[in-house]
Order: sequence, then C-alpha cells, then structure tokens
Amino acid sequence: MSNEELHKRFVKAFEVANQMDIDIPIDLRLQYYAYYKQATDDDGTYKPNDPIEIRNAFKMNAILQVKNLSQDEAKLKYIELVNQTIIKYNLKLNLV
Repeated sequence: MSNEELHKRFVKAFEVANQMDIDIPIDLRLQYYAYYKQATDDDGTYKPNDPIEIRNAFKMNAILQVKNLSQDEAKLKYIELVNQTIIKYNLKLNLV
C-alpha cells in the first residue's frame, strides 16, 4: 500500500471513529489517542495541555507505549483499532 493510500485510509478511519456513538472505555480512548498522536506528530514530542495533571500522565504513558512505531505503523494500528472497535461493539459502520 502506498503512503497516499495509507493516509487516505487513516483519514477515513479517523472520520469513522468520530461517528462512533458509544461510550468508549478510557483505556481504549488512550490507545486511539496514542496511535493518532504518533501518526500525526512530526516532531515526536509530547506537549501536555490538559489542566488535570493525572490526565497528562495517562496520555504520556500511552504515548510512551507506542513511541517505537513509525508514523505509517501508527496509522495502520489506528485503522486496525477502528475496525476492531466496530466489530467488538457491533457498530453499524463500515470497516475501513
């Protein structure tokens, strides 16, 4: 798959994820967050911006768990996570 095709699938997966009408558990939200940040952050640094420090700590931990992934690998993982969530929660959304 070319970089352009991967990027299009990633953007589609992001759109689908935003259409999910379920209460996603926090651990799953953190996975989405980490893969998205790794896939889209060019400089590789985490800049905490949440006023609640404990949230920043959880976000930092999630990011550290995926820091070894390239941007393309993170995009693939994000796409896989969207598809797994659709299947697990039996959502009426198309797989990406």
